[in-house]
Amino acid sequence: MSSPLAPPARDDEPPAPPRPRAPASVVVLAMLATVYTLWAAQAVVVPVLLAMFFALVGNPILRALRRVWIPRFVGALLVLAIGITATFLLGRQLVVPASEWMQQVPKELQVLTPKLQQMARPMQRANEAARSFAQATDGGEAHRVQVVTVRENDPWERLSATPRLLGAVLAVVLLTFFFMVYGENLQRHAIALLPHRHQKRLTVGILQSIEAEISRYVLTIVLINTLLGAAVAGVLMWLGIGLQEALLWGTITALLNFAPYVGPAIGAVLMLLMGFVTWDEVGPSLLPVIAYVALQTLEGQLITPIVLGRRMALSPLVLILTLMLFGFLWGIVGLLLAVPLLVCVKLVLARIGGFEGWARLLE
Repeated sequence: MSSPLAPPARDDEPPAPPRPRAPASVVVLAMLATVYTLWAAQAVVVPVLLAMFFALVGNPILRALRRVWIPRFVGALLVLAIGITATFLLGRQLVVPASEWMQQVPKELQVLTPKLQQMARPMQRANEAARSFAQATDGGEAHRVQVVTVRENDPWERLSATPRLLGAVLAVVLLTFFFMVYGENLQRHAIALLPHRHQKRLTVGILQSIEAEISRYVLTIVLINTLLGAAVAGVLMWLGIGLQEALLWGTITALLNFAPYVGPAIGAVLMLLMGFVTWDEVGPSLLPVIAYVALQTLEGQLITPIVLGRRMALSPLVLILTLMLFGFLWGIVGLLLAVPLLVCVKLVLARIGGFEGWARLLE
């Protein structure tokens, strides 16, 4: 029997109307506004993302230290101290060869130019033939205008840029420490805002699994790239390169490996140029790039897929588009953060009900 306060139920009532969806133009404008905001606020967004990236690298180490009864605060200080010390010591080793290369690049390019011209001579002949054909069809009237812009170095600009760089580095260090120490409390307080206990329990499980998987992925990628850089440096030392210069190229290749496809391609070009600058003969000049390509292929096709598995696989097309977008927004830092951010998005989508198809779209 129906309640007197409620109207009688009717079988012919129309179904509830579907939820209205935003027009495609509004979605496109929202995406453009988001991209513009990320670009305009990069001075704030990039340090926060870098700090979160470093905190994710340190979280597995902090959990291991907690098992031996080391508090999270002390563990965060210890991890930061070790990281800063290792970065400082490595930087001291790289400053001298990096400055020498920067000073020798113009001279070395003059030596390298005849070798490159000899290799590109067939292409030059083809270009000369095409130019002659174009001049003949244009009546012999070919005019070329060249505009040269000279920009003077402003010492005041360098002086004013130094405090900003130091401030950004200090902000990243402090934010990393706070994320490692107080990240769990912030997450706990945010979950406490949920109204139902079931929602809280479900959200805690999802966030813990996502954080553990992302931390493991980021730490694994850092270790793999570090080992790749160490292997490249070892091969270069075996070929006769000095320790500091080998460490420089190993560090560069390790950093470039954070950007798939684009980074290894740039690294191969750098290894090729370094080989031509270091050795006069063509055979020894090709050994660094051959060794680099072999190590890169071994890492990309065998080691990383075995260690990470298929769950972390990403579509090459989506990777290239993501690298282009974040490289345009934030430069080199964007290239380094693009893949970890894309993996984070994929893991989050895979854990949220109704978004599994979007996660499979990224594979």
